[in-house]
Amino acid sequence: MPVASSQQSPRSRRPEPVVITEAQPSQTDQHAARKRRYAITMLTRTIALILAAVFYKVVWLMIIFVILGTVLPWVAVMMANDRPPKKKTEMRGYTPPPDRVLENPSRSSRIIDV
Repeated sequence: MPVASSQQSPRSRRPEPVVITEAQPSQTDQHAARKRRYAITMLTRTIALILAAVFYKVVWLMIIFVILGTVLPWVAVMMANDRPPKKKTEMRGYTPPPDRVLENPSRSSRIIDV
C-alpha cells in the first residue's frame, strides 16, 4: 500500500493552453488549411497525369488516370472553396414564466364601459 507524501511531483507544463471554449479556428488558419488541401489535390492530379503517360500501353489503366486527372481540378476547387460547417445552434423560443401568463382579451368576461 503506497504511503501518501506531502511532496508532489512538479506538474508538467503543456506547450499549448487547454482550450475551454468552442471557438472556431481563425479565418487565417481555415484559409491555410484550404490552400494546403488544394495543393495536395493538385499534386495528386499531376501524379495521375504522369502515370497516365507512363501506362499508355495499358489502356484501361491509362483511362483511369486520365479521368482522375480530369476530375481532380474540379474537386480541388470545390474543396478549397468549402468552409467548415457552422455549428448547429438550437433556436429557443420565448416561453413566458407560468406566473406571468397574460390573459386573452377576447376571452375576458369583464367589459369596461366608459
